[in-house]
Amino acid sequence: MRSLVAFSLATLLSGAAVAEQVNVYSYRQPDLIRPLTDAFTKSTGIDVKVVFLKKGLLERLQAEGDRTPADLILTTDISRLAELVRAGVTKTVTSEILTANIPAEMRDPAGHWFGLTARARVIYASTERVGDGEVTTYEALADPKWRDRICTRSGAHAYNLALTSAMIVHHGTDKTRDWLNGLKANLARRPQGNDRAQVKAIWAGECDIAIGNTYYMAAMLAKPEQRPWADAVGIVFPRFSNGGTHMNISGMAMTRSGPNAANALKLMEFLASAEGQKIYAEIVAEYPALEGVAASDLVAGWGGFERDTIGLIDIAEQRAAAVRLVEETGFDN
Repeated sequence: MRSLVAFSLATLLSGAAVAEQVNVYSYRQPDLIRPLTDAFTKSTGIDVKVVFLKKGLLERLQAEGDRTPADLILTTDISRLAELVRAGVTKTVTSEILTANIPAEMRDPAGHWFGLTARARVIYASTERVGDGEVTTYEALADPKWRDRICTRSGAHAYNLALTSAMIVHHGTDKTRDWLNGLKANLARRPQGNDRAQVKAIWAGECDIAIGNTYYMAAMLAKPEQRPWADAVGIVFPRFSNGGTHMNISGMAMTRSGPNAANALKLMEFLASAEGQKIYAEIVAEYPALEGVAASDLVAGWGGFERDTIGLIDIAEQRAAAVRLVEETGFDN
C-alpha cells in the first residue's frame, strides 16, 4: 500500500517532468501559501504543485532518492534546513538575485538553503500578573522569582532546541545546563502542547509567562475562540544578556534531483523578490528577509527590538549539544 501511495504521489506531481511546472514539498499547508503560488504562476505561467508534509519530509526525500518529483523544499527552523543539507538531499544554488536579496546571515554560505522570513522567540506575559519590565532577558527565566510561574512546550521541540543552542553559543555548555535547570525549576507544569497552549494556560491562570514564537499571536487573533487567550497577554522581546532577541527562520532549499531545477530557481527568486517577500511575510505573520520590505501592520504593531547577531549556522552546529542538555537535565520530566 505504501509503495502504491508513493507511486501515485510521484505520478501526480511529476507529470513526466511537465514543462512549466515546479513541484514543492512544503511544511506550510497549500491553502496557506496559495496567494504566493498563485502570484508566481500569474507572473511566470509556471504551475506550482504543492504537497504538504508536516512530518517525514526528509524521510520521503531519502526514500524517493534520484526519482523524487520534488524540486523545492519549503520548511521552518534552521535545524531542519541544516538536517536536509547533512542528509545530502539538497544542492548548491547560485543566483545573483538570491545573494543580493537574502542577507548573508540568513543563507547558507555554500548556497544550499536561503531564509525567507524570520520569527522571534519571545515571552508571552500576563497583562494582569506581570508588570512592564519585569522580565527582559532569556537568562532571567531561571530566576527563582518565577518559581511555578512559567509554561513552555517540550524542551526537545525544534523551536526550544534552537533557543537552547543559541544559549550555548552565547554562554557555553555549563552555564546553559544551569540555565535549563533553573528554568525547569520555575515551570508551573510539565512541558506540553504547542506555543498557543502555553498562552491558553496563562489565560486560564496556570502560569504567568510563557515562551513562544511571535506568529502565534496572529494565529490566535484569527480565531474567535482563541482571541481571549491573545488578549490576556502581551509580547515581550527578551534579549540575551550579551546579545539581542533570538531569531529563527522559514526557508527554502532546492532538491538534489528534482526534474524542474530551472523553474525551481525561478520560484526561489520570486520568493526573494519584493513582491514575494511581502506576500509571504504577511501570510505567515513573520518578518521579511529582504531589507526595505516592511512587516505587516499587525507584526509591526508588536513593537521594535534588536535582533541577536549570532549566526544561524552556529546555532545549528550546537543542536546536538542542546539535545544532550535537555536529556541530561530531564527537562521534560
